[in-house]
Amino acid sequence: MNRDLTEQNDESPQTLPLIGAVLREAMGVVVVAVTLFVPAGRLDWVMGWALVGLYALWVAATALVLIPNNPELYLERATRRVAGKTWDTVILSFIGLTTMAKHVVAGLDVRFGWTVPLPLALQLVAMGVAALGYALMTWALAVNAFFSKVVRIQEDRGQRVVTRGPYRFVRHPGYVGTIVFELATPIMLGSLWALIPGVLGASLTVVRTYLEDRTLHEELEGYEEYARRVPHRLLPGIW
Repeated sequence: MNRDLTEQNDESPQTLPLIGAVLREAMGVVVVAVTLFVPAGRLDWVMGWALVGLYALWVAATALVLIPNNPELYLERATRRVAGKTWDTVILSFIGLTTMAKHVVAGLDVRFGWTVPLPLALQLVAMGVAALGYALMTWALAVNAFFSKVVRIQEDRGQRVVTRGPYRFVRHPGYVGTIVFELATPIMLGSLWALIPGVLGASLTVVRTYLEDRTLHEELEGYEEYARRVPHRLLPGIW
C-alpha cells in the first residue's frame, strides 16, 4: 500500500500540470473561434469552422506526439514559461497580433462582403494547402525533441543538431509549414483583405528564421557542419 501511494505521489506532480497544459491549449482553440465568429456575426460560416477544426487537429497532434515521448517539452510549449531571446519575444508578440488580426479581418470581411466571393474550389485547395502546412509542422515536431516555441539553446536537455525527417531537406521545416499555413488560410476563409496580416505574419516568420539560424550557428555545436550539408533555411535551391 505504501509503495502504491508513493507511486501515485510521484505521478501527480507530472500529471496535473499536463492536464492543465492540455486545457490551456484547448482554450486556445476556443479563442480562435471567438476571434473568427464574433467579427463575422454569424455561426453558419463553414470555412470558419474548418479553420477551427484545423487548429483543433494541431492541438491534438501536438499532445499525441509529445505527451507520451517528451512531456517536459509539451509543458514548455503549452505554458510558455521558459524565457528565450529578447528579440524572439518581440517577434512572437507581433506574430500573435497578426494571427489575431487575420481572423478578425476575415470575420469582418464575411460580415460586410469586402471581398468578392472566391471560387469554392480555390478555398478547398487553400484548405488542403493549410492542412499540409500543419502536417509538415507535425512531422518536424515528431522528429525534433527540441522543438520549443522559443528560441534558446536547450542545454538542460542536451540539445543537439537534428538531421532526420524534413530536416534532411531544409534547416527550418517547421517554419516552412507555418508560412504555408499563414498564406493559405486567408484564401481558405475567402478573404483577400486577411492576406495583409497573413503576409505580415509570414514575413515576420522569415525574419525569425534568419535570426534563429544565426543563433544556432553561433551557439549550437555541430550546426555549422549541418548547415554545410543542408544549405537552405526554408526553400531548397533558393534560401
